[in-house]
Amino acid sequence: MLLCIDAIGLRPRIEEMATRIASWGYVVLAPNTLYRSGTAAETRPTGDLHEPGAREAFMRGAMSRVSALTASRMRADAAAYLEALRERPAVAAGPLGVTGYCMGARLAVYAACERPDLVAACGGFHGGRLATDAPDSPHRGIASATAEFVFGHADQDASMSPDDVAELGRALRAAGLSASNEIYPGAAHGYTMSDTPMFHAEATERHFAELRALFARALGSAEPLG
Repeated sequence: MLLCIDAIGLRPRIEEMATRIASWGYVVLAPNTLYRSGTAAETRPTGDLHEPGAREAFMRGAMSRVSALTASRMRADAAAYLEALRERPAVAAGPLGVTGYCMGARLAVYAACERPDLVAACGGFHGGRLATDAPDSPHRGIASATAEFVFGHADQDASMSPDDVAELGRALRAAGLSASNEIYPGAAHGYTMSDTPMFHAEATERHFAELRALFARALGSAEPLG
């Protein structure tokens, strides 16, 4: 499965998450989706984001990297990442899964829409700007997808309001797709990222449980649930 990272970059927390998902019996690819702006070492934090003001200062610099990831670039990248995953020797024939976090949730949705022949499961957690007025908003392409979707939105997230969540839900229903589109109470944007002050342990564990169940349904699992 493809793991689409957040704007903070490819770093130890992402490796921890990928390792946990791999323990369920999957091959996990977590690419440096910020490669246009630099290497993983160049685009991730060098200090502790729990320090007062550190996350905010880092994100001010990160937003230019996020802006460089236009919808057209995300769609092209998504297709390339899926092909790279398919070519890995350990990847069995059959459907693939994707999951994304913050900006990575947009990339995950684009992947499911670009390659409905490959992607059977798509998770998106504390995603931002998934349903906007823009013509290339991720929700507008969902009709071309065939995957089952599971979304876990952050409560009171400025980048994904309750109205936006409802609009995403309407797109999923109109496409006739199996989907869960839930708001996690008390969880902030970035709630899965334990290396930031946004971390919410309960919401993170809920996300892992729902993602694992999604993959088991849509992809099959090498490891039993429980």
